[in-house]
Order: sequence, then structure tokens, then C-alpha cells
Amino acid sequence: MLGFKRASGLFPSMTVIGIVGLPGSGKSEAAAVAEELDVPVVTMGDVIRAACEDRGLDPSTHHGEVARTLREEGGVDAIAERSLPIIEDALADNDVVLVDGIRSDAEVERFEEAFGDDFLLVAVHAPFELRRERLGVRGRDATKDEGGESLRERDERERGFGMDAAMDDADVTIENTGTLEAFHDRVRELLREAGA
Repeated sequence: MLGFKRASGLFPSMTVIGIVGLPGSGKSEAAAVAEELDVPVVTMGDVIRAACEDRGLDPSTHHGEVARTLREEGGVDAIAERSLPIIEDALADNDVVLVDGIRSDAEVERFEEAFGDDFLLVAVHAPFELRRERLGVRGRDATKDEGGESLRERDERERGFGMDAAMDDADVTIENTGTLEAFHDRVRELLREAGA
């Protein structure tokens, strides 16, 4: 059992599962498990990448900057707001949808307003050194990667959006410190309990 704040096994007929975690914690691995189970994945980063392209900017170097700009222009929940129609489209044909890349408590609040008790927030946690090692294994320079930011700089940027508060509010926390297989098994268990 994963340790739900709310009573286990009381998933509604429709569930939106939001994933929050610092870079390298395992969010994309959770999304990969969802895809394996045919659960649609809405990646909030895709909203930012699309905004970069709309502005004629390279997402690989301007992702963080455009994320900040979108929040300045549209409010702290702007990326969540832009994700809602995509999530609602996915729910038209599916009972469970996974939302990858929540960055703030404001985004959590927006999803809770939109989906109420049908929204479940899952925090994925891994210590800094392990995350740095994983990002290095994935072929990124763990010292300087996206947009020339170090992992510590990325952590601070994302914490600045309100990620710590979002992680503290999670319904479920998965400690991703073991094997990849063990992590996949825990995510699979959660998704199946949600109705996937």
C-alpha cells in the first residue's frame, strides 16, 4: 500500500493523477508506466514548449524563461489553466489521466478546483545526489543542463514556483530511492488502484 492521506480504495469513477517532483526524481518514469498501461499523459512541459515555439524561441534553451513569463502574464496557475482543455479531452475517452510536471501549489489548487475529489496529487521524491547521478546517466551534464542551468539552479527555480508546498500537499508520496523496477511497480499499483 502506498500510504494515501485519503481512504485507500475510494477512487471515483474518473481520476486525474497529478505528478510533482524535482528534476530527476522520476516523473518521466511514472509517465512511461502510465503510457504502458494506456493511461493518457498530459505533460505540462509541452504547454511551455508550445509557447516557446509560438514565440519563435528554442525550447531547449528558453524553457525556464518562458515558464516564468507565462506565469507573469497569466498568473501563477497559467500553465495549469492552459493544460485543462487537454486533460478534459483525454477524460472524454478515459477514466484515468496522468498529468506530468506540476510545479506549484497554485497549479494544484487550479486542478482541485477543476476536478475536486477526482484529483489525486502524487509527489515523487529522491535525494539530490541520486537525482544528479540519474540525470548524468540520462546523458545530461548534471552540472549545467537545460538552458545552461545547473541542477541546483533548476531546483531553486522550481522551488520558487511553489513546488515544495505542492509536494507537502501530496495525497501520496513515493520515495524513489530503490531500483527502477521497484519504482515502476509502485506506480503501476497506484494506477491500477485508480482504475487504469
